Amino acid sequence: MVSAPRSTARRGRPPKSLTSPQTSGRTQKPGTQRAVAKEATRLKLIEATIDSIAHSGFADTTLAKVSEGAGLSRGIVNFHFTSKDALLVETLTHLADEYTGFWKAAVAKAGDDPAARLRAIVDAEFHPTVCNRKKIAVWYAFWGEARSRPTYLDVCERQDRELLETVQSLSAALVEAGGYDAVDAGDVATGLMALTDGLWLDLLLTPTRFDRNGARRVCLAFLMGMFPRHFTGRADDGALDAKGDAVSAA
Repeated sequence: MVSAPRSTARRGRPPKSLTSPQTSGRTQKPGTQRAVAKEATRLKLIEATIDSIAHSGFADTTLAKVSEGAGLSRGIVNFHFTSKDALLVETLTHLADEYTGFWKAAVAKAGDDPAARLRAIVDAEFHPTVCNRKKIAVWYAFWGEARSRPTYLDVCERQDRELLETVQSLSAALVEAGGYDAVDAGDVATGLMALTDGLWLDLLLTPTRFDRNGARRVCLAFLMGMFPRHFTGRADDGALDAKGDAVSAA
């Protein structure tokens, strides 16, 4: 987003499911099978890294712990990643791609209406796929390191900038369509991202009190204040179900 550490990026698209060796009745070529197996191992190591950072912290995550968590030999880890830093950069990139892909898919599904697209972004922000305590703990670990690690900062800023620009563009479209002359689209984007950052932190620090629908209502109430003619009705209309998916109000 826009402020320091967290304004250094976040989350994205759920990992692609791996294709089985048999596709449409045809046997995959050996090279394809090897590529699938290699990608499966790579993702296993990344997931083990996420688990380790969430459980033990950034400094205590080692290649040995990752290999043990993944149930793989140290040699396999070294084959895929030449160093701990290379593994961490790949893990951060994976999280960023997952998060970005997730909100982009939600926006695409919402259609062309800017208000519907903004609502889809809010829903995506609090979906369990990207908004869960383990991943948020890892995000904050990376954000804490980003100031002194240019590679982390580049990944984070690039991802946050894309989301911020999207929210600002959608807000600008609503400002023009609704004649909201007193509303600044950049301020709306900054404010919405600051809200989601703070609500993510609530999940990390007070998980037993965190309420996805409550967090969503806060963000939608903010948008209702900015664009009252486009966000009408109750802020909890279309609340999230138990799986984190938006459902229409009865």
